[in-house]
Amino acid sequence: MMIKTYKVLSLLLSYPNEELQQFLPQVENALREEALLQGDKIDGLIEFCRRFGPLDLMSWQEEYVQLFDYSRSVSLHIFEHIKGDSRDRGQAMVNLMEFYKESGMHLTTKELPDYIPAFLEFLSTLPPAKAAELLGETVHIMDRINEALSESGNSYRYIFQAIISLSAKEPDKAVTREMIKNEKPLDLDAEYEEEPVTFGGGACNTDR
Repeated sequence: MMIKTYKVLSLLLSYPNEELQQFLPQVENALREEALLQGDKIDGLIEFCRRFGPLDLMSWQEEYVQLFDYSRSVSLHIFEHIKGDSRDRGQAMVNLMEFYKESGMHLTTKELPDYIPAFLEFLSTLPPAKAAELLGETVHIMDRINEALSESGNSYRYIFQAIISLSAKEPDKAVTREMIKNEKPLDLDAEYEEEPVTFGGGACNTDR
């Protein structure tokens, strides 16, 4: 049984297309029906839908690319937020992909497995308690992105605030501050350094 709320969050965080824009009016009913999120979090997501629903699709797409593809602080690839040996990334990706497969999920897109919408889609296939537990292993990354989006008042912050509220554990603000302090600027032409994140007992990473 799919957890609709995780699936909705995955869709909202994906690259905007016509199908997604047409789906926005259905978001409120889907979230309220499942009632996994608190009312204020749903209200934030409704505000998000009102912001982008009437927007010209190309303008939304341009805004999405400018926001997420050119800043490490809000990267949608989990590994880009984590330090470590870049040599670990390839194997980590394989490990995470295998972890997905073992749980019955097979990615059909070209996105890497650490792409947050793909991760949320995976969580939507799990029992709620397990999904919340695994989400908790990335909660500081989600919080770091939320901090950056909230600082600029960007509407995408509502998605990350909802994601964080679903986690089995709350982010430690001291850890988030340390991540911000140690964050390196994104070099689009260079290799990044990342460190594995362990999901469900396996060495699973996430980054582009």
